[in-house]
Amino acid sequence: MVLQDDNKNLILVPTDFSEICENAVHFALELSKNFNWSVVVLHVINKDTKSYLKKEDITEEQLELKLKEVEKAQKSEFGIDVTYIIKKGNIFEKIGQTANELDASLILLGTHGKVGFQRLTGSYALKVISSTMVPTLVVQKRNFKGFKNIVFPVTVTTQDRQKVNWAVAIAKAFDATIHIFPKHESEKYLKKNIMSVTKQIKTIFDKHDVKHVDKVSEELGGNFAKQIVDYAVVNDADLIIIMSTNDQALPMLDSWDEQLMFNSSQIPVICVNPVQVKKVRFGWY
Repeated sequence: MVLQDDNKNLILVPTDFSEICENAVHFALELSKNFNWSVVVLHVINKDTKSYLKKEDITEEQLELKLKEVEKAQKSEFGIDVTYIIKKGNIFEKIGQTANELDASLILLGTHGKVGFQRLTGSYALKVISSTMVPTLVVQKRNFKGFKNIVFPVTVTTQDRQKVNWAVAIAKAFDATIHIFPKHESEKYLKKNIMSVTKQIKTIFDKHDVKHVDKVSEELGGNFAKQIVDYAVVNDADLIIIMSTNDQALPMLDSWDEQLMFNSSQIPVICVNPVQVKKVRFGWY
C-alpha cells in the first residue's frame, strides 16, 4: 500500500444522511481501500436533527441501531474498518473536536455548494473547513471514479510545495498523472518565484516516479479559478489540490479557492493545511 497502516490514519466523514453526504461516505470507503486507512462516519445531533427525527417519527435509539446495521453491511462489502459515531452539539465544533480526538488524517466533506449540507444541518462548508486544521476533501454529487488526472495549481505562495506529499501519495495509489498548473505572472519577481517553486515540485515528483505534465495558465489577467476548472474539464481531471490556511491574520481561503471548491463541474477538491500535512504517515515519506 502507498500509505502505511500505523493504526492512526483514518478518514472522518460527517453525514446528515442526505444523498450528497452518503456519496461522501462512499468516496471515503473507496479511498480507504487504496490507502489502507480506517473510516469513521460522524453524525452530529443538533436541534435540526431532532426536528427531523420528530417529523419522521424516529427515535435517537432507532437512529443508532440503523447506523450499526449500515456499519455492519459496509464492513462486509468493503472489507475495511468502518465505524459510525453519534455526538450531540454544534456541528462545526464537533467535527473539529472529533477530528482532533481521533487524530484524523483527512476529513471528507459532502456539499452541494456554498450553502453546505442539506436536510439536517444547514451548515456552511467553508465554516466546517475553517474549524479544523485537518486537510479536507470536498465532494459534490459526482460519483467516485478513481483519480487518474490531478490538477496541481501553483501560485506565488511557497506553501504550494507543502501539498506535494498528498499529491504524490494519491498519484501513486491510483497511478495518476499530475498536471502542474502555474499561475501566469507578468511581474518579473513573481514569475521567477513561481518558476522556482514549480521546479522544486517537479524534482520531488521525479524522485518518486510520479507522472506529471505542466501547463502555465493563459496570460488573461482574469479569473484563475476559471482557468483551472476549464483546464481540468478539458483534461478529464478527477481532483484539484489547493492549500488552505487557518491563520487568523489572513482570509481562510482566497475567492478563487472558493470558486474551485464549489465548481459547477463538481470536480472534487482537497484543501491541504500546511500544519497538519506533516502528521500524515506515507509509505514513501
